Amino acid sequence: MVVAIPAHAVAYWPVPKAGCSSVKAMLAQIDPDFDEKARKFDENHLHKVYQTRQFKQFRFDEHEESYRFTVLRDPIKRLMSVYTNRVVQQRDLVNRKLTMQKHNLPVYPDPDVFFQNLKAYCRVSTRIFHHVKRSGYYCGHQLEKFNRVYRTDEMQELAHDLSKISGQAVQPKRSNASTMTLEFNDLRVKTREMLRPFLMREYRHLSNYFDNPFN
Repeated sequence: MVVAIPAHAVAYWPVPKAGCSSVKAMLAQIDPDFDEKARKFDENHLHKVYQTRQFKQFRFDEHEESYRFTVLRDPIKRLMSVYTNRVVQQRDLVNRKLTMQKHNLPVYPDPDVFFQNLKAYCRVSTRIFHHVKRSGYYCGHQLEKFNRVYRTDEMQELAHDLSKISGQAVQPKRSNASTMTLEFNDLRVKTREMLRPFLMREYRHLSNYFDNPFN
């Protein structure tokens, strides 16, 4: 689902775990209607006002005259952050404790247990599934059609561009960052091999933006 700011003809396609909280926080700075939209929601209103959903081509076409952009993250880093942020920090599995136990899945898995059982965790936790889905589900497969595709290390440049477009000073804000670090090589060999097909496909999709470490 597109996050549109009609006042400035800006349209953003968010990808979970690819800086979307930070980008939405920047867009809220230039959206004159944000406060009005947010009044109906609780403290988590940012993601309720600016929802992240499946890419639809007709929505993309509707914003042909807007500055259409998305933000991408290295596939390995994005996947690792599902564990560090959603499992460890946000405790998504704890919220589904009874369901986890029913399916004999640990509520507090270590990284190898989690990733070796990733499909099972996705089946019983919609939040995990939402954050694991391939980037193309959210931003489509024709990235060349965007006015700009930013990487997560280009947030300062995005803030500059939004400032120029809106005529307002946009401050980049890092939101919902993981409190721990997990590297791909921290995982067991078996776990890395199980994740390899998923990651290979992602790197092929994003080949113009990230080097494939498996090549």
